[in-house]
Amino acid sequence: MFYHMKYAHISKVERYEISILLKKGYSMRDIARTLGRSPSSVSREIVKNSVNEGYHPAKAYYKAYVRRRYAKYQGMKIREHLGLEKYIEEKMKLSWSPEQIAGRWKRDTGQVIHYTSIYKYLYSAYGQGLCQHLRYKRYKRKKRIRIKSPREIIKNRVFIENRPEIINQRERYGDFEGDTLGTPRGSNETLAGMIERKSRYILAQKIARIREAMDAFGRTLIPLGALSFTLDNGVENVRYQELGIPTYFCHPYSSWEKGSVEYAFKLIREYIPKKARIEEYTDQEIRAIVDTINNRPRKCLGWRTAKEVFEEHFLKQKSSLSLTTSVALQGRM
Repeated sequence: MFYHMKYAHISKVERYEISILLKKGYSMRDIARTLGRSPSSVSREIVKNSVNEGYHPAKAYYKAYVRRRYAKYQGMKIREHLGLEKYIEEKMKLSWSPEQIAGRWKRDTGQVIHYTSIYKYLYSAYGQGLCQHLRYKRYKRKKRIRIKSPREIIKNRVFIENRPEIINQRERYGDFEGDTLGTPRGSNETLAGMIERKSRYILAQKIARIREAMDAFGRTLIPLGALSFTLDNGVENVRYQELGIPTYFCHPYSSWEKGSVEYAFKLIREYIPKKARIEEYTDQEIRAIVDTINNRPRKCLGWRTAKEVFEEHFLKQKSSLSLTTSVALQGRM
């Protein structure tokens, strides 16, 4: 079904989401799909409201506010000039265009008014009634946009409040959090990062593009026998069910709910700055960075390293699996 849809300005919340998704390396189309807007609207927002250091949501909001306020002022200039307002009304009823009115006004009075200011006045609440006299009524034409029925980008999500308490309290090994490291504009490669919640052991893989994150998660977690996985709502996580692991999702704009992996990325950022391109780092260098972090003693682990704690548990787990397999084979004989 087709509906007429009024344009709505980009909101503050949407600007914060655009900023977050840009830092994570999302494309314009992926951002637009997440916000439920057209790619051209997102692109126009970023181009018009970026600053020298990139797209910053608070500064973008201020730039847009100033632009709208100035545009409104342009229309008000005519409202404050009664003679000009009356002149425009008379000539509009004669089917003159705003450009013809502006040119003739300058010739008759010597005063300058730009035709774009007349358009702004016509589109305002004060001049809207005169728009019927425009010969080209493009201002009335509205796109017929097909509104699809609402749907979840990531289907059948289980949110974090439904995560078992044993995971929340870090009472067992095998519960992981995951995310992707942001990339600077123009770069595709990024890191798929994971952390085991109890041992704080970090794992990371380079991936060619963000959509490959789920493949990297699967290659790492499935052989380890992961018991659960916690993610955010990025579109790269839409295939989470392929993992076959109980998966839980943070609420939108609540990255703190997976604080372990966020802190892990903060540690990695000490070696890979925000504006650095992952393409410039080899797989060996990535492994060396992660190994350095995993080999630091941690107060929360009684000054043991994450690697020591994780490997001790993992060896026990492998030993337990081998014993279980051996008993099962003996039972079949």
